[in-house]
Amino acid sequence: MKKEESHYFSEFPDAKFKLHTIPVSLRKHLYIFRATPGVFSFKKLDLGTKILIENMVFPKNRENFLDLGCGYGPIGIVIAYELSQANVYFIDINKRAVWCTRENIKSNLSDELKRVRVLQGNYFDPLKGKKIRFDGIYMNPPMRAGRVEFLKIFDDISYFLNSKGFFQFVIKRKMGAEFILQSLRRRNSEDIIDIICKRSGYWVFNYVRTN
Repeated sequence: MKKEESHYFSEFPDAKFKLHTIPVSLRKHLYIFRATPGVFSFKKLDLGTKILIENMVFPKNRENFLDLGCGYGPIGIVIAYELSQANVYFIDINKRAVWCTRENIKSNLSDELKRVRVLQGNYFDPLKGKKIRFDGIYMNPPMRAGRVEFLKIFDDISYFLNSKGFFQFVIKRKMGAEFILQSLRRRNSEDIIDIICKRSGYWVFNYVRTN
């Protein structure tokens, strides 16, 4: 049997371990991230994630946030830095990514460790059976896994979002941004789905649960 191809969204990526340092300025603050092969965009912060981070909107007076499919953690780390009172959760299926996230939290948020939680598992699986709900969920989804796979996430989004909570995510236009927009508007007609910005071929989406 042919060996299954390993991806950064695999639980155990098949790649040689070697740390890379990634310095990057985000929202007027310098962060130093470290990542390794087998983790998405391990040599430099990818443009889609950077555009999402620079355009993220936070619900006012809210406290629970989630970086879903966190990779090595840049989205959630920026949220935790920007929102000094927020509780921030990180989830990724990739065990190597989870390790990198924990290391990056230590180096970028050394005084904020009590406010963050890093969980390993597939999408919302680590949260099922728990009562945690979020005011904001943020994601750069692995669109190479397919549009249908991404749309399945919305079966759980409403359950894990508080009323008026946000789900913000970024998709490259060529990877199906228009298709996703129309699909979500048909499936979630009672909720708000807008485009925050379009830049360099990427669309940043904002979904708001209205009930």
